[in-house]
Amino acid sequence: MRTSPTYPRLLAPRLREALRDTPAVLVHGPRQSGKTTLARSVGEVQGYRYVSFDDDATRAAASADPIGFVARLPAKSILDEVQRVPEIFTSLKAAIDARRAAGRFILTGSANVLLVPQLADSLAGRMGILRLHPLAQCEIEGVRSRFVDDLLRGRFRTGLSAPLGRDLARRIVDGGYPAALARRAPARRRAWYRDYVEAQIQRDVRDLSRVRSLDTLPKLLRVAATHTAGLINVTNLAAPFELTRQTIHDHVTLLERVFLLERLAPWHVNQMSRLVKRPKLHIGDTGIACALLGLDAARLEADRAVLGAMLETFVLQELRRQASWRPDPIDFFHFRDRDDFEVDIVLEGDGVVAGVEVKAAATVNESDLRGLRKLQSAAGRRFAAGVVLYDGSATVSFGGGLFAVPVRRLWESA
Repeated sequence: MRTSPTYPRLLAPRLREALRDTPAVLVHGPRQSGKTTLARSVGEVQGYRYVSFDDDATRAAASADPIGFVARLPAKSILDEVQRVPEIFTSLKAAIDARRAAGRFILTGSANVLLVPQLADSLAGRMGILRLHPLAQCEIEGVRSRFVDDLLRGRFRTGLSAPLGRDLARRIVDGGYPAALARRAPARRRAWYRDYVEAQIQRDVRDLSRVRSLDTLPKLLRVAATHTAGLINVTNLAAPFELTRQTIHDHVTLLERVFLLERLAPWHVNQMSRLVKRPKLHIGDTGIACALLGLDAARLEADRAVLGAMLETFVLQELRRQASWRPDPIDFFHFRDRDDFEVDIVLEGDGVVAGVEVKAAATVNESDLRGLRKLQSAAGRRFAAGVVLYDGSATVSFGGGLFAVPVRRLWESA
């Protein structure tokens, strides 16, 4: 594994492409995921000037006079952490409409503008939106995986791979944030994640909401970490707090806005009435989850129940990160019916449906395929493939587009 904090970001080609035909491109994602590094590495070689709204004086000037501030910007500008000055979006819209040219602005934001409609709507039709996640495992390894393409095409070559063993738990615990990975000692990485959560909540959540009890949010995130990969149960989340269900719901939404939590919607088709329609809850990065729960690789590997849930979240985030580099979108869901047939992750894109079941074990048997077979029946001709990812050694076909695949193929496939 690389120890350098500099990694190739596989979203860079999509950013360059968007700048060639779109007036403004927003790269949004969690703080410390590498947005500024990506924007500057792509933009500054093309003559973009960098402006950061984390600077108090710059932010104050833009807030006081957004029209004048935008008018004084160079023809090509990088505006970093733009969500901290929401007043500027209307002025950016006016500037783009006055001189419509491709590649005028690269914007970065640590809040999900898709969940802040007034920000996204102000630049509708003028702004491309790219999501930068923390590092994917293949970015850490310096390779480009074709796993998602293979899955949607239903093509996996049989072969052998060495099981990951303890290395799998280590990857889950390490997470994907470059600054955390730059620390060699596991305890120092966990400390970085804990400090990160506190700083994120104190800075970006405070900007987004007037929550009085900010100290509740790290505790809620810790509770959510114990429930990652499970169906959302607001009652369980609220149990440790003297807060209403609505307040817990609002807090979860805030944590979603800064990419610390996400909901995974249920997949359904109209002809199936027995589907469970509750979303699942996943933490945004397993490094954060494990740090909040005080888990190192040895403790995680020893607790098989927790390992299973963390592995499911780890695989979901890896798939999302890889999907973000593709030109056509992929939607993610989970599948479960009232007879307890379930598939951990469902991907829908390129006109097809595929399923991924995650198993923290070294063997796969026929019973592990029951949910995938139910999904296959529900999706019909649109079903491309179903995969059980496991920590074993063999890629095996079970026929009918169903496979067992070692989890390391997720980032090592050529």
